[in-house]
Amino acid sequence: MQTLVIPLIPDLPDLLHTSAANASWVITATLLAAAVATPVAGRLGDLYGKRHVLVASTLLLVVGSLVCALTSSLAPMVIGRTLQGVGAGVIPLGISIMRDVLPPQKLGSAVALMSSSLGVGGAFGLPLAAVIAQHADWHVLFWCSAGVGLLVTVLLLLVVPAPKPTATGRFDVVGAVGLGVGLVCLLLAISKGGDWGWGSPRTLGMFGASVVVLAVWGWWELRIASPLVDLRTTARRQVLMTNLASVVIGFSMYAMSLIAPQLLELPKVTGYGLGQSMTATGLLLVPSGLAMMAVSPLGARLSAARGPRTSLFAGALVISIGYGLALALMGSTWGVLVFAAVISSGIGLAYAAMPALIMGAVPQADTAAANGLNTLMRSIGTSTSSAVTGVVLAHMTTQLGPVAIPTENAFRTGFVIAGAGALLAALVTLAIPARRSHSPADVPAEPTGTETQTTASR
Repeated sequence: MQTLVIPLIPDLPDLLHTSAANASWVITATLLAAAVATPVAGRLGDLYGKRHVLVASTLLLVVGSLVCALTSSLAPMVIGRTLQGVGAGVIPLGISIMRDVLPPQKLGSAVALMSSSLGVGGAFGLPLAAVIAQHADWHVLFWCSAGVGLLVTVLLLLVVPAPKPTATGRFDVVGAVGLGVGLVCLLLAISKGGDWGWGSPRTLGMFGASVVVLAVWGWWELRIASPLVDLRTTARRQVLMTNLASVVIGFSMYAMSLIAPQLLELPKVTGYGLGQSMTATGLLLVPSGLAMMAVSPLGARLSAARGPRTSLFAGALVISIGYGLALALMGSTWGVLVFAAVISSGIGLAYAAMPALIMGAVPQADTAAANGLNTLMRSIGTSTSSAVTGVVLAHMTTQLGPVAIPTENAFRTGFVIAGAGALLAALVTLAIPARRSHSPADVPAEPTGTETQTTASR
């Protein structure tokens, strides 16, 4: 779903009979919905059953796909893409179900593969979407996604166990609304700041509103018995530093997704473009998805042997090395294939480690909510990457006939920024406690306030 409409981006204004600024909401709506849905779906899964919420998420994805398949207008398309974005909650929910039902010896590799599927799906989705968009009616993309979503829903019901809810209490409606409003304000400012102007009252107002709303939301979460997000658990150094590293890893990951396709598709007459078609570009990026899939089990083994902090640190370093290679290899098609695979390998290592670090520091009752928050941190990183990379590519341009295109130095600058981000993630990783993470099954639940007082009185 993340890469489904990327091949359509240049044509969306014509297809939907609207302006380019309005058409961008087809991308933004999915981003916002996914950001809000991941922590909310995680908490709902902990409280009411993870498989129930998984099935609900995939059914909403199916409904959203059908809405998009049956329209050529902007408003229904944005609604459909919003419903598709809600499906992003399946990643943290799937990881947490694995903790409930898999034997310990299989948990690490399974979680690593599930976590890396965030990148693998995008890598495979892009060429598939490109082929369909180039050779068939664009609505076929959404008919296909509806069919895949329906198939996944049936398989969830037939194959995946339904573990009992692990958490108690009530769902925090106020917390969910507060987090949603705060995130929407923040991500709108990040994703639309380039269009609105970074110093415009609208952008600054959105940033300011996000700070105020999220501050009030944090105050609320610390004062209720059953919060949407347990901020005290989130403040544990292992969880906090992992989430911060996830933001920066997400930033570094997404830069390649934005730069590599443009570099491949620009005409050769520019002197640095590689002149590939939309379909060829998608196929050339498939090996990066295969590399991520191949490396994720190795990351799980490294985590088992040396601890997940080591895997996360190694992944960040490999990503930075990949961007260093990009500066030297961006002049050829095979060079792009090589550095994209190296960067994806680093992402596979890092993504394999993040859930292990999170689950090694939170009680089982909070697994889905904690993984949902970690997935949200990655989304914030990718959104910020989109904004920063977009500014670089939009301001460092040259003319190719009537069209302004990014210069070679713009691509190089983007690679340098992303590589520096990966190095920053490695430094953040060093702040994670050096001891090996607990086994997820061994993490005790935190005592409640009543239990703490009783213990103290004894």
